[in-house]
Parts: sequence; C-alpha cells; structure tokens
Amino acid sequence: MAQGTGSINSDYKDWEWSDDAGERARLLQSPSVETVPKNPESQGNSLGATSALGAVFIVVNAALGAGLLNFPAAFSMAGGVAAGITLQMCMLIFIIGGLVILAYCSQASNERTYQEVVWAVCGKVPGVLCEVAIAVYTFGTCIAFLIIIGDQEDKIIAALVKEPEEVGSSRWYTDRKFTISITAFLLILPLSIPKEIGFQKYASSLSVIGTWYVTAVIIIKYIWPDKELVPVEIPTSPSTWTAIFNAMPTICFGFQCHVSSVPVFNSMKQPEVKTWGAVVTAAMVIALFVYTGTGICGFLTFGAGVEQDVLMSYPSNDIPVALARAFIILCVLTSYPILHFCGRAVLEGLWLRYTGVTVEEDVVRERRRRLLQTISWFLLTLLLALFIPDIGKVISVIGGLAACFIFVFPGLCLIQAKLSEIQETRAISWWAQVSYGVFMVTLGAFIFGQTTANAIFVDLTA
Repeated sequence: MAQGTGSINSDYKDWEWSDDAGERARLLQSPSVETVPKNPESQGNSLGATSALGAVFIVVNAALGAGLLNFPAAFSMAGGVAAGITLQMCMLIFIIGGLVILAYCSQASNERTYQEVVWAVCGKVPGVLCEVAIAVYTFGTCIAFLIIIGDQEDKIIAALVKEPEEVGSSRWYTDRKFTISITAFLLILPLSIPKEIGFQKYASSLSVIGTWYVTAVIIIKYIWPDKELVPVEIPTSPSTWTAIFNAMPTICFGFQCHVSSVPVFNSMKQPEVKTWGAVVTAAMVIALFVYTGTGICGFLTFGAGVEQDVLMSYPSNDIPVALARAFIILCVLTSYPILHFCGRAVLEGLWLRYTGVTVEEDVVRERRRRLLQTISWFLLTLLLALFIPDIGKVISVIGGLAACFIFVFPGLCLIQAKLSEIQETRAISWWAQVSYGVFMVTLGAFIFGQTTANAIFVDLTA
C-alpha cells in the first residue's frame, strides 16, 4: 500500500481531554515487548530490538491460548471438518490483512498502540469506541478464564477425591464455586495488583508450551483412543445454514492478536510493512496448524457430543489429560493479570483524558485508584464466572467483539488512511483498497451483530 502525502486525521487531539494524561497512560503495551519510548523528535530514527523471528514468536504467543479448547465445538457447529477448515482459511485472509493494515496505519500516524492508531487515523468517536470495546473484551475474557479454571479443577478434583455413588452432594471443599473463589483470591488477585507486570513475560512463554502440549494430547488421543470410548456420530454438514456463522466467534477469539500487534510491529529492528506481512503470515500459519489440529482431532474423537471445552469430554482419571488441564490452568492464571492490566490501562486512560488531572495529582491518587479498579474488576468477573458455568456463552459475546478488532477497526483505518491521501486522480489500486476496507467493516459488523443477536436469543429462550 503506497503511503499518500496527506496527513491523517487532523482532529485527533481536538477533544477537550488532557493530552498529557493520555500520553502518560501506557495503554495496552504488551508485557512481552520491549519498545523505545515515544519521542516526537527521534521517533523516526528509533529502532526496536526484536528480530523478525522473535516477532513471529511473540505474535504466535499472543494468538495461541485457552481459546483452542473451543475449536472442536466450533468444527461441530460449522458442520464438520471440511466446513471448519474452509471457514478458517477464508477468515485467515482477512485476519492477516487486518494485521498488515494496522502496521501501515501505525507508520502513517506515528502511533505505537492499537487504540492510539485508531484515535489518530479515525478520530475521537471511533477512538473512544475502540477503547471501550477493548475494556469490555478484556473483561469478558477474564470471565472466560475463571470459568476455564473451574472446569479444569472440577475434573482434577474428581480424579483426586473418590466419592461413593450414593452420596447425594459433593463435599464443600470440592464445590465449584469454592474452588474458583479460593484459586482466584490466592493466585490471581495478588498478580493483578502490581502497577507493572513485565515479569509475566516469562510465565507467558511457559503458557505457549502448555498450549502445544494440549494440542499434542488431543491429537494422540484421537490416533490412539481409549478402549472404553464408544463410537460417536460425526456430522458432515451444519444443522442449519446459519449454524456455520455460530463458529465464527470462536475463530475470531482464537486468532485475535491484533490489539497487541501494533506494539510488536514497532518493537522490530526493521519495522517495515513488507517484513511485517511475512512475519504475521508465518505466525498465523503456525497458529492455524495448532488450532486446526486441535479442532479436527477433538471433533472426530467426540463428534456432535463434544463439549464447548474439549478437555471436559475426557475422563477425569486420564493422567496425560490431567497434565493438560494443569497446563491450561497455568495458562489462564498468568493470562488473567495481563488481560486485566490491559483493560485497567484503557480505563485509566479514559479517566485521565476525561478529568484532565495534573501529573502531581495522578502520582498521589494513582495507587488508590488502581487498587479500587483492580478489586472492582476482580470481584465482578469472579461473581459473573460463578453464575455463568457455560464458557460457550461468554465466547459467543467476546468473539463478536474480537471480530471488531480484526475487521471493523482495521477496515475503518484503511478507508480513512486512503481518503486522507492527496491525489489528483484515484488509481485502480486506491479504489481496490477502499473497497477492501468497506468489505472488512461490513463483514466485521455482520459477525458482531449476528453473534451478539444469537447469544441474546439463546439466553432468552434457554
């Protein structure tokens, strides 16, 4: 995409909010990425320390996670292996395209985070909507993580505690609400309070290893199934023509790494759009193999009866699967504080811009405000997780928001970036790129609207 001569979005800073407060809020800086602080005088000459290979690993790290547990169920909803693979491949084209667009707009606007790019390129209203969407998305993902902890702990405890069949109720210490609460208060809350969470980058590497292990276990269990596993029905077509759309939120949730991609791009030694295109293509292909392997093998093992969380379909006393559950618990334990940090940073930025407080006031009140935000966030997510036992309901909502980060905001950025170029004549490539942006916005809005409407309809008719 050729960069035009026009400036992008002259009204980025025309709101009556504090520019200083917005700059000082380090919004959504990935803890795994080391970047040079933003400096208007030297930013054009500053280079990061991340190689292209390192950037591939970081993007894969950002994409892979607990979302892979839902891919077998997504293949079942899509109508089988062929439909699931086709849907993934079609969406992957736009997923990679969105990552490249964000890099292009980051260069054009000289901004270093996702929401700052949207602010600079699209203006104040899309910028605020983007920040609100990030806050809601991270909040919902934290709820999903707590539900996953409860799911996996249920199975692990069931294997450790042998209850006689005639017992009508479980012991109090095996109750799901108790186990989620005690884990959250003892492990998650202390990790969420610190102001900086750079130490989490070491634990996140272990989380990636855990997701690879989970995929390996699911594939091996399909190749060498347990003897007691009964034959299952394998759907080869969706139940209805609209059912395939219900698989989209899971795919969007799994591949959504766009919010953290802009800091990764700016941390590279050679932050060039062409190089970045190769980086994200390689990263998404790796993620595709992991998600596809998990989706196909988990789906073919359990068929239409696969759980929303595929590990819940395996017996409790399976040792390799129990280890996979432990890895997933570790993954979400380290991921929750990172997601909370991102959401808290966005809320902090919105608050500081709105109030326009001075630096001195912020230093004095930051700790008290951070504690209040953290505890409120933690208690609300925990309360909702205790009363929403089905992770599929949460994924259907936050997956729709993920579609906005993948399609809508990058599409808007591309349209605005091309419209801001000063050209005497509009070349065919210019019209093609604007049309591509319009299609991305339309597709993302459709996915968000359809999945949100379906989630509401299912809840009302349940």
